[in-house]
Amino acid sequence: MPLAADHWMTEHPAWLPTPDGAHRVCPLAGGLVLAQVTRGTLVLTALDGGDTEPAADVFALPQGAADDVPELAKELTDLGRVGRLRNPSLWEALGTAILRQVIRAGQSKRLYRALCAAHGRRVTLPDGESYALFPTPETLLDLDDAQFTNLGLAFKRPVLRSAATAFIAHGDEWMRLSQPALVDELQAVRRVGPWTAGAAVADYTNRWDLYPYADLAVRTWARRAAPSHAWFDNERAFGAQWRHLADAHLSSLTLLTLAWGSQHGDIG
Repeated sequence: MPLAADHWMTEHPAWLPTPDGAHRVCPLAGGLVLAQVTRGTLVLTALDGGDTEPAADVFALPQGAADDVPELAKELTDLGRVGRLRNPSLWEALGTAILRQVIRAGQSKRLYRALCAAHGRRVTLPDGESYALFPTPETLLDLDDAQFTNLGLAFKRPVLRSAATAFIAHGDEWMRLSQPALVDELQAVRRVGPWTAGAAVADYTNRWDLYPYADLAVRTWARRAAPSHAWFDNERAFGAQWRHLADAHLSSLTLLTLAWGSQHGDIG
């Protein structure tokens, strides 16, 4: 059944632009699902006979949220209903967050898509186009050093390999954990820290209170949306300020602020 929103988040690099929106393919236990966003509507289509659908959530600023910062409240209210498809693959969510570590968003998107194109499974879509999925952990472990280097991923090679090894060993167990416990457990992977773990679990669950909400992206967009407010520059101080402002609406406020930012530019 189509799901409508005023705006759909398509910031994840698995989303590829189409003439009238964007699409991505989601690998699920029951088969592959094509997700298409067109003019505010999300449509999910099973590609190989499966009937399992990934979950999507729709966010809107709750009444009274962020009232202490009227500029921000107005900007986020004006977004209306914002939809976001959960990443149904914990492995892909972790790999995407790793690729985003310490580099610009645009660069990480290019690396993600190059990795998929070179080593991901190819899927033929109903319109005849080809779509490349994110490589499996087994595929990544089969790549030699030169293959990583040729893709510009030499720096990411150690953490991708350690994450792939850990996911093969513990992935089934991870997916049975509570969401906060999963953030902690992912940090046992070598070179996966709090930012990477929180970003991965937020992508996988749409729990944006688990996202590292004091990071540069949230700080930047909050400041741009409400420039007259006295925001703290320090990450730790901003985090406390943001939690106090959001109160019970931390997940919605964080996601909507990131959605606002996706419409107003790219901080890199």
